[in-house]
Amino acid sequence: MTGARPVLSRRLRRLAAAVTIGAASVLASASAFARGPDGIADIAEKVIDAVVNISTSQTVDAKGGAGAIPKLPPGSPFEEFFDDFFKNRRGGNGNRKEGNREFQPRKTSSLGSGFIIDTAGVVVTNNHVIADADEISVILNDGTKVKAELVGVDKKTDLAVLKFKPPKPLTAVKFGDSDKLRLGEWVIAIGNPFSLGGSVTAGIVSARNRDISQGPYDNYIQTDASINRGNSGGPLFNLEGEVVGVNTLIISPTGGSIGLGFAVPSKTAAVVVDQLQKFGELRRGWLGVRIQQVTDEIAESLSIKPARGALVAGVDDKGPAKPAGIEPGDVVIRFDGKDIKDPKDLSRVVADTAVGKEVDVVVIRKGKEESRKVTLGRLEDNDKAKEASAKTKDEPAEKPVTQKALGLDLAALSKDLRGKYKIKDSVKGVIITGVDNASDAAEKRLSAGDVIVEVAQEAVSSAADVKKRVEQVKKEGKKSVLLLVANGEGDLRFVALSVQ
Repeated sequence: MTGARPVLSRRLRRLAAAVTIGAASVLASASAFARGPDGIADIAEKVIDAVVNISTSQTVDAKGGAGAIPKLPPGSPFEEFFDDFFKNRRGGNGNRKEGNREFQPRKTSSLGSGFIIDTAGVVVTNNHVIADADEISVILNDGTKVKAELVGVDKKTDLAVLKFKPPKPLTAVKFGDSDKLRLGEWVIAIGNPFSLGGSVTAGIVSARNRDISQGPYDNYIQTDASINRGNSGGPLFNLEGEVVGVNTLIISPTGGSIGLGFAVPSKTAAVVVDQLQKFGELRRGWLGVRIQQVTDEIAESLSIKPARGALVAGVDDKGPAKPAGIEPGDVVIRFDGKDIKDPKDLSRVVADTAVGKEVDVVVIRKGKEESRKVTLGRLEDNDKAKEASAKTKDEPAEKPVTQKALGLDLAALSKDLRGKYKIKDSVKGVIITGVDNASDAAEKRLSAGDVIVEVAQEAVSSAADVKKRVEQVKKEGKKSVLLLVANGEGDLRFVALSVQ
């Protein structure tokens, strides 16, 4: 640390010399730009007491001679200290010994951020901050440390709610409306980066509705406000001092902020937090369908312009969509009055809708809009494991009779082929036994063992049926044909193949 001061001083001198050469107006402009809006200091002063540090501890089995090292964020000023301490200490149980040494369980710790939403002692943070913790403590801005209890978690949005008994009057913050955020709008992040305690950074909203494939309900706010490890669970404020996001993750090759931080929007967080407080768990709506993207090719095959909505690839026999008359091949374009642009839209709006609510669902079926009424069920998070397919004895198999169409080798489903490709008896259609590597089918990842169930929304049972339907599509002047394809378990998906 002692060597850093002279270097810093020389840098400051060089900067000062350069500044004196420039015009005063340039200096003022640059300073104002770096500082951001004048109100940031006032907002930070108003809300910082509501931002807390989250400390957790976990008992683990010590491994190796070094013992257990506390889990500190990479880059923490204490990381090097603890690393040296645990690796170099001697004496007692810390000695390295060969032979039958018995290691005692030790406690590890980690640190994150959170914020108070109720003066009764209710705190919001990330699930990954407190996951697997044996003890959780909330550290207030003045250093007061209080044990907290876990109210509930939601792994799919990475949110958690804690509760502690206030040792004194608290400051709380409220959720704002993240839907009102505009690109370029100033936001403020406050948290505990690298275990340094309450730190304030400012930046802008770089993007909204970001899907970075972290979960089924991705809808992140992207910001260039500095967010580092340890900021997880901390609040992202607008200039009204309202929480518009929960800082959750960063993308960085270095482990530090490079201006790609992501926050769960308050619109999502508020619903999750409310349910965790009421029920201790999430009760999400369930439609009972499997959906996929409507590509341009699929849209052309279904006479949908422009490409939009969520294509129903399968319907759960026990789900709410089945009795409502929703079928594979339907494209959901509106749900409970909200437009559906893509599958993620449908997933989010269904999950946010109350269980048991009757909603209007508008679908496009064979080019025409139809409306269905659906009473939502409840999504069960604990998916049951699929039953293993019954093993079949190896028997000499007859060579299947195949025909070619669309770059595919097609055959009727036989007992031998079902056994070879482990296809359930409930799956009906025409099996693919080979794929031309230079075909559109190969690009769309069709493979041997897939079963074509429908062609142009009509069921097929033989290779001849497939060829006949393809010829009809060609005569209608369409560029592609829509196939409904099943895997061995019966899971369905739509694939559009070129007929040119």
